[in-house]
Amino acid sequence: MPTSFQQRIQARAVAGLWRLLSHASPRQLWTLSQSLTAILQPFLKRECAVTRLNLEVVYPDMPEDDQAMLARDSLRHSTATMLELGFAWQGNEDKVAASIIEVHGERLLEEARQSGQGAIVLAPHFGNWEVLNFWLSRNFDFTAMYEPPKLEPLDPIIRAGRERCGASLVPTNSRGVAALLKALKRGQAVGILPDQEPGWGSGVFAPFFGRPAYTATLLPKLVARTNARVVTGVAQRLPGRGYALHFLAADERVYSEDEATSCAGVNASVEGAIALEPAQYQWEYKRFSKTPEEECGDPNFRRHRLYSSRNMKLARRHR
Repeated sequence: MPTSFQQRIQARAVAGLWRLLSHASPRQLWTLSQSLTAILQPFLKRECAVTRLNLEVVYPDMPEDDQAMLARDSLRHSTATMLELGFAWQGNEDKVAASIIEVHGERLLEEARQSGQGAIVLAPHFGNWEVLNFWLSRNFDFTAMYEPPKLEPLDPIIRAGRERCGASLVPTNSRGVAALLKALKRGQAVGILPDQEPGWGSGVFAPFFGRPAYTATLLPKLVARTNARVVTGVAQRLPGRGYALHFLAADERVYSEDEATSCAGVNASVEGAIALEPAQYQWEYKRFSKTPEEECGDPNFRRHRLYSSRNMKLARRHR
């Protein structure tokens, strides 16, 4: 579909904003995110409602006031992540590298790579995953899947930002999976976003904070074909200072030959990363939109949907 004039204008505006913000420091970007969040919150009704619903599910015993505070903090961090994209993709490389002031668990990643069977980094939507990509591609031969943005004119800008330190981006299709397999067989590192809901037929239901979540079976397939080692990686924001990278041992179930068990291990690994600081996870994503009832063709599956119109309305009242 040809790019419309409106899309080109939108893309130019976004690209211009990224260029402008690329010159800011993490401290300045965090300060700006606090002010901007207060301005944007009344307009982010869907994001706020989804966040509240997700938090009610994953932290059912948390007092309502604490859930509300966590929801507000989560929105602040999500705003900060958006503002930091220009910094991560276009900022001076030495300055971005200097903003990573702590690295924890690097030994786990090194051991995984030295096994000779490749290393798979599970990188959930926590903190600033673009900073994690920057560090990984700067320090290792690194391959990651990439899905082009809806605003097509932004594609070359985002690709250039993610690949500028040597990362190799591959499409989210069979060709991309083949490229990941080749990289692993060369003993290299690959990155996977483990908390995106795949299309029907590409996943299984596995518990995520006790609720069934449709989870991609890509990781079990890669492990079965390569015996690669798995590590969870995140870039935790240290507000006003920079970032701390954490590499955590994946749940041992990820190595199971049973895909459902392996996916349960993937979700448990994501839970372990979230525990570092729950406010830095992207709770506004509809992680539970698919249901087992829908998969099996139950005509009443809608009553089991978390993000029903009724639940969204109730969540908005409690913002």
